[in-house]
Amino acid sequence: MNGKKILFVSSELVPYLPENEVSLMSYEAPRMVNSSGGQIRIFMPRYGNINERRHQLHEVIRLSGMNLVINDMDMPLIIKVASIPKERIQVYFIDNEEYFKRKATFTDENGELFADNDERAIFFAKGVVETVKKLNWIPDIIHVHGWLASLLPLYLKKLYADEPLFADSKIVISVYGKSFEGSLNKDLIKKVIFDGVPEDAVSLLKDPTYNNLLKIGVNYADAVILATEGISEDLLSHINNLQKPVLPYVSLQEFEEAYANFYNTEVLN
Repeated sequence: MNGKKILFVSSELVPYLPENEVSLMSYEAPRMVNSSGGQIRIFMPRYGNINERRHQLHEVIRLSGMNLVINDMDMPLIIKVASIPKERIQVYFIDNEEYFKRKATFTDENGELFADNDERAIFFAKGVVETVKKLNWIPDIIHVHGWLASLLPLYLKKLYADEPLFADSKIVISVYGKSFEGSLNKDLIKKVIFDGVPEDAVSLLKDPTYNNLLKIGVNYADAVILATEGISEDLLSHINNLQKPVLPYVSLQEFEEAYANFYNTEVLN
């Protein structure tokens, strides 16, 4: 991975959130690339349950201050950064008072999905793209983890299709086991279409279930990694029918060589 630039975009990341399949691999994959000579950037949402003082987050004024239009509303974008000390890895946090101040990630105290998770996903995708543009950092690979980040491949291939910064970037999406039941806000498809995305590109979002969000992500990615064993047959069948490069599941103990080979031979080839 020497010299390659990889942008990691994840909905969860240790040590900022509790360890699970997504947050752990979202840490391990960048660590692997970083230690093998690659250049990385990591983006995640700045949820209100992240302890800013303990993790020493601070706002980057030169990157903040932009408004993103979400469903015809101007929503201020705030960018914060922190470092994972033992790895010398810098993490960029996408923040907004309306979407990310609450002291939880995806659900309320009763376990119900937040009603605005759809807009949070749109804001996150657009916020990542706009911030990377400001950084003027051209990634060879954009690797997406977690369902809240699953709209990013769609936005890159549709809304930002003419953005020269990403013209040669390859998109990889890691697919994990199902993490929520039910659906996001049914108006998600209208909000995506409002951004200029053609309706026929996102018909799956008429029912924004976990599987359908991931199918959208997979549809617009260039390659897929099966990051866990417990992936539904419905989603697996969809992935296999697309005839894209797919890395089958490998354990955490064996992933480093497998991911590096997949990046080099299947994604960048």
